[in-house]
Amino acid sequence: MDTSKRLAPYDAVNAWTVREASHLLSRAQFGFTPAELDRATSEGMDATLQRLTELQPESADFSRAETSLRQAAISTGSIDNLKIWWLYRMRYSANPLTEKLTLFWHNHFATSNAKVNSVPYMLRQNELIRTNSIGDFKQLLHGMSRDTAMLIWLDGNANRKRHPNENFAREIMELFALGVGNYTERDIQEAARAFTGWHVRDGQFWMHELQHDESAKTVFGKTGQFDGNDIVNLCLEQPSCPRFLATKLAKTFVCPEPSQDMTDQLANRIRHHDLNMRPVLRELFSSQWFYQAENRRIMMKSPLELVLGTLRTLVEPIRWTGVVKVLADLGQNIFEPPSVKGWEGGRLWITSSSLLQRANFATEVTTTNQFGSLSDTVRNLTADASEAIVSLLGRWLLSDRLDDTIRQELLKFHASAEGTVEQKLRGLLQLILTLPEYQLH
Repeated sequence: MDTSKRLAPYDAVNAWTVREASHLLSRAQFGFTPAELDRATSEGMDATLQRLTELQPESADFSRAETSLRQAAISTGSIDNLKIWWLYRMRYSANPLTEKLTLFWHNHFATSNAKVNSVPYMLRQNELIRTNSIGDFKQLLHGMSRDTAMLIWLDGNANRKRHPNENFAREIMELFALGVGNYTERDIQEAARAFTGWHVRDGQFWMHELQHDESAKTVFGKTGQFDGNDIVNLCLEQPSCPRFLATKLAKTFVCPEPSQDMTDQLANRIRHHDLNMRPVLRELFSSQWFYQAENRRIMMKSPLELVLGTLRTLVEPIRWTGVVKVLADLGQNIFEPPSVKGWEGGRLWITSSSLLQRANFATEVTTTNQFGSLSDTVRNLTADASEAIVSLLGRWLLSDRLDDTIRQELLKFHASAEGTVEQKLRGLLQLILTLPEYQLH
């Protein structure tokens, strides 16, 4: 296939509405405020993508708060405080796609503080990922191979000349770059020897020369006195690498089961752009494939997408301590993924227990101030008629896709509900947040 052939573009000039804008924002960031949706709808796809994929300056208020939260995490050594720091970034950064991709790569290179046990190391890894999240995957993979938290997580100090440890060599092939079936056990054994001596000392990467095996190794049919950098490069050169990345990107941002043809097309664009993610993402988010009707509202919201997206739309300011707890209860405890495979996601997010917890979250966010107060924008809806309120909430929370039957039920509920106008609004919000349709984006 010709790698210079772009993904078929979406006709945003003639088909850009609030539905397309909300679809893009719900996939490319953690929800959206009513103002963000209005702006994206008004400015159009190209301007919105330009803003999402190019680094935007942060506000002075954001920088002050972010710095304060970071320092609190470092000074206390509390991983919960580090979680609050990152959640704040996810919600308030002027670069929401960067934060969404930082989470994507955090799950890809799943490293848990449960073993690393160091806020500074986890912070440093998070910043390494963020710096390269929307850039060159080659730089990201090389950086992660020397990252302190990663070396601790995958037992780098146990990888010695006489007793090679295969953990990192196996994971770089199976989970980070190639995928199962694209390497042999012999490749892993030889690659492990190349990574011998890649240790941690005094909190930094240390090349322990006495423990490094300098003899020849044969990996992917090539022979040389390879070290770890050579192995990373050999992995990046494999034809399976772009396809492996394409599959993960498609399953995260487009649909749960991408076709082989579309995955092949995306892999060829990744190959064409030499594993640089920025132009790939611009093409993906402006493609016909991304906006096809069958690919909308079919992705199960992760706990972060559900919780942070809901709060972004409805609550201001946010109380973060409760957010950390509910995310852990729902199964997405950032900085502490469950295994080297990360969170598998999709329909696996939903169990009988998690459905109840999601319903409890809807109740708490609409009837209490546990996560913060309803924003002024939402509270001002109490002055509007039922039809206007239901239409606006359908636009903000369900991408302007309210089924007529559901719309009538919501109108009937709001019209017949007892209590103050704000109590009626909160009841309507709770009902929408518990709809099966709200669990999808």
